[in-house]
Amino acid sequence: MKLSIFSVALALVSAAPLVANAQDASSPGITVYNAQHESLAQAWADGFTKETGIKVTLRNGGDTEFGNQIIQEGAASPADVFLTENSPAMVLVENAGLFAPLDADTLALVPDNFRPASGKWTGIAARSTVFAYDSRKLKPDQLPKSLMDLADPSWKGRWAASPSGADFQAIVAAMLELKGEQATAAWLKAMKENFTAYKGNSTAMKAVNAGQTEGAVIYHYYWFGDQAKTAENSKNVALHYFRNQDPGAFVSISGGGVLASSKHPKEAQAFIKWIAGKGGQDVLKTGNSFEYAVGIGAQSNPKLVPLSDLQAPKVEPSNLKSKQVTDLMTAAGLL
Repeated sequence: MKLSIFSVALALVSAAPLVANAQDASSPGITVYNAQHESLAQAWADGFTKETGIKVTLRNGGDTEFGNQIIQEGAASPADVFLTENSPAMVLVENAGLFAPLDADTLALVPDNFRPASGKWTGIAARSTVFAYDSRKLKPDQLPKSLMDLADPSWKGRWAASPSGADFQAIVAAMLELKGEQATAAWLKAMKENFTAYKGNSTAMKAVNAGQTEGAVIYHYYWFGDQAKTAENSKNVALHYFRNQDPGAFVSISGGGVLASSKHPKEAQAFIKWIAGKGGQDVLKTGNSFEYAVGIGAQSNPKLVPLSDLQAPKVEPSNLKSKQVTDLMTAAGLL
């Protein structure tokens, strides 16, 4: 049987190592609904296209926005792949039955604790919850030992967060899974009394840096990204890692999955395999995203606290409930 150039390119995708410069303008491309950071997703897309010749078109948006859009579009969705910053939006699509199972050799690239047991999607990167604090105002022995401590009246008016963002809602989803509905609802009610709302983690960190609040619940990489540039928004800020399997030590998984409605399933599967494999994980090590690599044997940026030192709680990604979280946050007056 005569093989097309495109078929050869696909065969190379499934082989290791991938062969570079297999560019083929006639290859059908894939469309990715991308809720990851645009620069990181673009680096992944460029690396994959360079090695396989398969074009990748990114459509950028937010986790929840794209999750709901995919559900509305159903089998008519033009997307082949969905990438997110956090897990709950992946669970939305998974529960709607719209993901195709990932290839077994792709799942084998990622440890069990960084992907759902369903095999419908996989972790492709990770980010750690931290308490970013004003090092001029707080000393290490004054920091909260648990995320739950921020509900105490002693923290009234002293901390901040970005409750409307998918990042913070993923943290609440982990709390819900670990502590249950009653404890989470009580914590959110106390949060409403104690905290100051900002739009975006970067804005919350800037507020800490400017002395407007003593601390903020954010993800780690905002601080590392700013430090790698001018540090002008984080020079007065230090990071506190809660550890001890606390909800505040939650490590959120960025997800990637192939839609069952994809018109190019082989190419879409190859893309996720590339991201989860050495090519995509090396982008995390050498790039400026400062997100954690999650592949087996993959290394993260050496400036980061090792994943193994974070003492993150064990949370099954498929159990993170975005709808219940937004309902609880709405009831608490946070959304």
